[in-house]
Amino acid sequence: MGTRKTVTIHTDGSCLGNPGPGGWAAILEFKGKTLEVSGGELESTNNRMELMAAIGALEALKEPCEVVVVTDSKYVQQAFEKNWLKGWQKNGWNTAAKQPVKNRELWERLLALTKTHTVKWEWTKGHVGHALNERADVLANQARDLMMGKKTSKI
Repeated sequence: MGTRKTVTIHTDGSCLGNPGPGGWAAILEFKGKTLEVSGGELESTNNRMELMAAIGALEALKEPCEVVVVTDSKYVQQAFEKNWLKGWQKNGWNTAAKQPVKNRELWERLLALTKTHTVKWEWTKGHVGHALNERADVLANQARDLMMGKKTSKI
């Protein structure tokens, strides 16, 4: 068995209204090559789209990989890095405030993917000129606009 490939993924989600039409996008980098994936939902939230960006990216991988996910969503990054997910599961998928965890089905889907891949989560500030974060934002907005039936500008 050889060593796993190392892939860097840049993700972003977008929603017009919260809830409202949403889009997500991810850019996967491997050995200087990139793959862009995106999608959307007609009725969604920004947090759902941030989760879907990570899910869509990890689902695009064809084999188990070492992955670094770069996200501007503290919601996603901190759920893993601050062990919120472990606490939610321990509490029967309830928050510390005893409320049901929102987007549980997406968290469960994402958790399953992190059992296939070794994932490290990195947060980056959004909209500060980070090229691939900005590109993911453009793609997420285009995916959102497609959900709304709007024409989008090409970049």
